[in-house]
Amino acid sequence: MFRSILRSTLIVSAVFLSACTDDSVSELPPPAKLTMDAMGYFCNMTVKDHAGSKGQIILKKDEDVLWFASVRDTVAFTRMPGEPREIAAIYVSDMSNVEDWSAPNLETWVEASKAFFVIGSTKKGGMGAPEPVPFASQDIAKSFAQEFGGKVVALSDIPDNMVLGTSDMEIETSELSSNLSEEVQK
Repeated sequence: MFRSILRSTLIVSAVFLSACTDDSVSELPPPAKLTMDAMGYFCNMTVKDHAGSKGQIILKKDEDVLWFASVRDTVAFTRMPGEPREIAAIYVSDMSNVEDWSAPNLETWVEASKAFFVIGSTKKGGMGAPEPVPFASQDIAKSFAQEFGGKVVALSDIPDNMVLGTSDMEIETSELSSNLSEEVQK
């Protein structure tokens, strides 16, 4: 009698537990194909017209794709308050086989959480700011860092001030404006 009650209890428990599994967990949507129609989320400019690595964020709702002219902007989006948090996938350009920085292969993507990023290199992103340069291969990222400077980090180790701070270009522009104002006042 005890065994039959125990067996029934185990069967009922197994049925309830299987009903509690999360069927909403699914595979990541594949990266979208970058076309001339893709406009940068922040800059509202054609993404293909910019040099360097790119990014795309696919939202869970309707699998809308947000395009970014740089990886810096892609990462910034994920850290800015007020931006959508229902993200299905984040992809960045895999710069492993790039021969021409001004025209990288725009069909090779790597999931951002699996990429290796070189920060602090001499390469600039599509908007002229310092760029976290993504690679699918850690060895290639290390070689890139040896050639162009910088260090290899994971997505979570990219400093906020690198993606949310003011770019070198903007600093130079504001310094230039300040110097011009001082000259005009003399």
